[in-house]
Amino acid sequence: MKQEETVIGRTAVAAKRKEYFYPCTAHFYRDAPQLVRGSMQFIYDEHGKQYTDFFAGVSVVACGHCNPVITSRTIAQLQQLQHTSTVYLTQPNVDLAERLEEVLPGKLRRSFFVNSGSEANEGALLLARMHTGRKGFIALESGLHGRTNLTMSVTGLQMWRTDKYLDEDVTFIERPYHPELSLEEAAAVSLKSLERVLKEKGDTIAAMIVEPIQGNGGMIMPAPAYFREVRTLLDQFGVLLIDDEIQTGYGRTGAMFAMEHFGVVPDIISMAKALGNGVPVAAFATTDEIAASLNRPSASTFGGNPVSAATALAVLDYIRDERLPERAAELGSHLKKGLESLQERYPGMITDVRGTGLMLGAELAGSDAAGSAELTDNVLEAMKDRGYLIGKNGVGRNVLAFQPPLVITSEDVDGMLTALNEVLLQVSTEKEE
Repeated sequence: MKQEETVIGRTAVAAKRKEYFYPCTAHFYRDAPQLVRGSMQFIYDEHGKQYTDFFAGVSVVACGHCNPVITSRTIAQLQQLQHTSTVYLTQPNVDLAERLEEVLPGKLRRSFFVNSGSEANEGALLLARMHTGRKGFIALESGLHGRTNLTMSVTGLQMWRTDKYLDEDVTFIERPYHPELSLEEAAAVSLKSLERVLKEKGDTIAAMIVEPIQGNGGMIMPAPAYFREVRTLLDQFGVLLIDDEIQTGYGRTGAMFAMEHFGVVPDIISMAKALGNGVPVAAFATTDEIAASLNRPSASTFGGNPVSAATALAVLDYIRDERLPERAAELGSHLKKGLESLQERYPGMITDVRGTGLMLGAELAGSDAAGSAELTDNVLEAMKDRGYLIGKNGVGRNVLAFQPPLVITSEDVDGMLTALNEVLLQVSTEKEE
């Protein structure tokens, strides 16, 4: 059957979502297209309109939509052996674990495979409790770590803390960012809070969990020395550092893992999203010493299945062969300069540009908080109409999120910046009128 005969259209899709999905499931755009096909940095709707994707499914398809180099290996494995479980011996997952050791920082070399970022962080938190014999956690305000009970408990963004009965053994401290402070000043405030918590109850804390760059929190990247100071304080009290690289991992920031920018090796690292380029695969990794503590029977039925493992191996090969971290650093610098130029042109609308590599945010300002969020939605809508898909995040949902596939070109970046300038000019003109 031809594809067009199976496409029901955006109106029918939206109606079915409303009828069969939970009410918590929302989507971007007032006039949302039905996306039906993808190819590298491009995605197409039911009418064949092409969009350049600058969100990549929230940092997932880093190697591009339906990348033929990767999907060919996925298909080959799918046709050979699709699923068994870790209770049987298969080669793809052990090959993947071996390859991960090559790219993981420091002495991290043991991997436990699961299916999602939430599972990876849940496993990392469990591992920390098993190793330390302690129950408590420290987390940063405005962080996002998952939708399971424990990962939601360490999530500091209120809009994602759905459960009323979350784990109470979590202490939040100020994140190293405040709009009225320099990054160094904000880092000092956060570190002072961390030191106070550790002195009060450090012997009850298993780990501190952090995102090296807070994605959903608004593309917040701390001062360069922040995590080194965090590491020093945690070590004094035997508290582990969990590095949540769900959004930041695998080249997006210009390094394989974003924590590398800070010169810090964590005790446990969690990974997902870009590792599978759209195929569900995730993991949490640690050292031999810490891994030895997770010694009671455990398994994941689908974690590390042959298809996901073969896909992840293809992803790692592609990242290496195409030098995607280096590409992200170069194109990210180009994109950031373009966004900063727009900030100079529209200082009343773009109040900040932040992030690194191809993980950048541009914060927008309206007349008030509600106006800022509305402005962001309007810009997203107008950019979509011009053929560009951009994300949004931030505590007030007023930060444009630029997290494209790492295979975009400088021409794609220039085209998007031109379109964004047109949209901002139109908005500023309407405000003056």
